[in-house]
Amino acid sequence: MKRIVQTLTLVLLIGTSYAQQAKREFTDEEKKKVLQASSGISGPGKPVQGNGWGGWRSGYEGVHYSGPDPLPRYIPMPEGMTTGSAVKKGILPNIRPSWEVHIRDAVVILGGDGNYYMTGSSGENIWKHADGVELWKSKDLKKWDYIGLVWTIEKDGRWEKNWANLKNQPVRALWAPELHYLKGNYYICLSMPPGGVSILKSTTGKPEGPYVHAQANPDKPFVNGIDPTFFQDDDGKVYFTWSSGRRIGLMKNDMSGFEGELREIILENPDHTPEHHAEKCRGRGMNDLGHEGAVLFKAKGKYYLGAADDYEGRYSTCLSISDNIFGPYKMRHESVPCAGGTNFFKDKQGKWWSSYFGNDSQSPWREKPGLVRVDFTQDGKVIVAKDQPFAINSK
Repeated sequence: MKRIVQTLTLVLLIGTSYAQQAKREFTDEEKKKVLQASSGISGPGKPVQGNGWGGWRSGYEGVHYSGPDPLPRYIPMPEGMTTGSAVKKGILPNIRPSWEVHIRDAVVILGGDGNYYMTGSSGENIWKHADGVELWKSKDLKKWDYIGLVWTIEKDGRWEKNWANLKNQPVRALWAPELHYLKGNYYICLSMPPGGVSILKSTTGKPEGPYVHAQANPDKPFVNGIDPTFFQDDDGKVYFTWSSGRRIGLMKNDMSGFEGELREIILENPDHTPEHHAEKCRGRGMNDLGHEGAVLFKAKGKYYLGAADDYEGRYSTCLSISDNIFGPYKMRHESVPCAGGTNFFKDKQGKWWSSYFGNDSQSPWREKPGLVRVDFTQDGKVIVAKDQPFAINSK
């Protein structure tokens, strides 16, 4: 009963928070300043030169930059902020980004047409302003072609057009969009800070869209929260989770809403080591997977549910394992060090990968897309594979 009351209280607080933020009115001049301060797109990008280390670190206070060809509006990143210490500790290979472009929360999938597609939080400062969902395409995971904006807030948005108040600043940002190939069509799930999720579907069956809302009511969020993701099981059923991955829901066949009630997830034998959790998780008893960046997939007959957390100073996704989609889950462990909010996918050759973007001071780069080959231990844990196609000394 106590857990139910706590859950309901949290849901009410999230809903109240969103409602309060949405009511905040900003002047046209305030909005104009935000739009002029940075571009809302990241653009095509280019092949990586050298090791690709360095990068961006966007935030409420602005954007820091360290690396080749800094744009004039960027200011130098404080010395030591990007150290590559995870590489120096030997827990992450000497890898380089897969493409030179500013993307946070990078996610890569294998589409129904045999091409790979990449999405993520884009724009010069994802905390302040985004134009919409950008999409990149690749045949081999090495060269990425820019498809462009496939959905825009201004032209295609409904409730998403509302400006939010974050840290007393007007923002209209878009976080962690993901493209999924489900039931023979392409769907996008996305979140708008401070918390609201939308589900979009392609009207053409093509990844470039155009896209319209799939949720039953496009004038309000599908759920409150951030970082949504989908998973389609072997029987064709599609499941949804978001934020910290503490609840999973079965989707209706038309993807307009949930089929039945959400299921609370139980984590057996939680990891109570304080250094394996962010401060906010420590205060909640450390019985969770993480605090954001939910991920859900199936590999080798096992279900994997995860969320991003601060693990020994690294922003990493911690995974847990189950024989059942609804759990209970066990064996919480750090997967790819510093990968952040990520996803896991199988390529055309049957090998498994984790997307990567770099967020903390132990990462060799910041806010650029990367790919890390992963493998599985005998007991099912996800680890970094020995063979790394994007290692700095590879061709």
